[in-house]
Amino acid sequence: MFATATRNFVEEVDHGGLLIPVSSLNDTIAILTVVVKRKRFWFWQKPKYIPTDFTFNDILREDTPIKPGIIETDFLKYNGTYGDKIQGNVDTNFVHSNMSLQGKDSSKLQSSFGSLKKEELDMQKLLRDSKDRCLDMSHSLVQQTKEKHRQSFGIVKERIVTTQPCSVIEDVQQEGECGGGLSFCGPKNPKLSLKENGSLSKDSNVTMEIPIHTTIAYALIELEIKHDGHYELCLMSDTTGGFEVDGPSLKGLLGVSGAPADSSENNRLRQELERLSDHFQLLSALPVATRSSLLQQMTKVMEDRGAVSSLSSVLEQMCLDKRPDLGDVTTTESQKQNIQEILALLEQSGRMQSAQAGQSTSVLTAFHLIASAMDEVTNDCLAILGMCCSLTMLQPLELLVQCMSGKGEMPLSSAALAALTEDMYGKTEHLFASCNVSLKRDGDRVKTEINHQPGNLPLVLCIAIRGLASLARCV
Repeated sequence: MFATATRNFVEEVDHGGLLIPVSSLNDTIAILTVVVKRKRFWFWQKPKYIPTDFTFNDILREDTPIKPGIIETDFLKYNGTYGDKIQGNVDTNFVHSNMSLQGKDSSKLQSSFGSLKKEELDMQKLLRDSKDRCLDMSHSLVQQTKEKHRQSFGIVKERIVTTQPCSVIEDVQQEGECGGGLSFCGPKNPKLSLKENGSLSKDSNVTMEIPIHTTIAYALIELEIKHDGHYELCLMSDTTGGFEVDGPSLKGLLGVSGAPADSSENNRLRQELERLSDHFQLLSALPVATRSSLLQQMTKVMEDRGAVSSLSSVLEQMCLDKRPDLGDVTTTESQKQNIQEILALLEQSGRMQSAQAGQSTSVLTAFHLIASAMDEVTNDCLAILGMCCSLTMLQPLELLVQCMSGKGEMPLSSAALAALTEDMYGKTEHLFASCNVSLKRDGDRVKTEINHQPGNLPLVLCIAIRGLASLARCV
């Protein structure tokens, strides 16, 4: 709940900016807190930020601590409500019996952070205080971070803090009615009541009280660290930190872009998708039953942003030859079960070799590609994609992806676009807009235009659509 609330907050107030949402109330984040930044499996994934129990002064060599100059300002007053409603009816006739099923599912997350304060580090003072200072290269945190070539240091230079007790409230309601002796149950697992008429209802209302002075988001300044412990502060937003290495740096990330800098957005997108085409083909080649089950389980996971992040994290650990602990997955029991079902299906495929073992197009890696793309898209994009997980809808979406990476326009009269009713066209337009792509009608043609914005949202949208379409094909 808290992680979803802070992620929503950052997406609303600093979309594409420098703020990082706090994922756990257990994290103690203050100005000058040391945070480890870890690069992810795919080059377009946002880094993972791991707050530590140490401050910048703890890892400096000299005994004289740096006293930070902190500037406090009022930030804004924030109250946000996010929710969705799903309703469906199914009537089926069998030879000896009839079955009817009706279901309603609604959820609402209300974040009342109230008045927020911003604390900023006085950078001029930090620059003066940092002159001729060195890190203690023998410190255990420095040693352990340096050993991992994809990790670097950042220190908190700004944070957004609550100024009053506040709350996050999650309200879930589910109802179902059925006939013919069939029971109905949804993906959540709160309070349960079964009525005599065969109706099933589930309700939960969880309130999380957030104390005063809680950090909900922060920004970092990264460190470029030399062999002898001297460091430079990365003052430009496009400058990243790290440890000085002997010889050429290691490039262990998959899918690193090799498109020329002067290529058009469409050409760069096409080249990246071509590099990943083996992954989509491998998923399409799976048995129909396996693909159908994977798509079904993935659709369930997509109902919960936290579950998508957990699945992506588990698959990444497995791709790096690490044994994941599902006990550390912070999501509902039903979503843990969905994740376990996906892992079992991937294992049954018989091709779960590690990417590091040379099998860069294993089923495991290919499915991780989809899950990690889902984890990168916006909340709006994820919600709409969750409603489009059928061959009927994914076919026209995949065609629009081809349009994006090609000439940028195509006729609306195309047979594959017939499924785009007026209502679905509006949803599709919103879907692409949430990932910085404009979808416009021009007479009997539709045009796609990639907006020049920081990040890789158009690419991850294309990966998500093509991945889901690979699972849905001929299901």
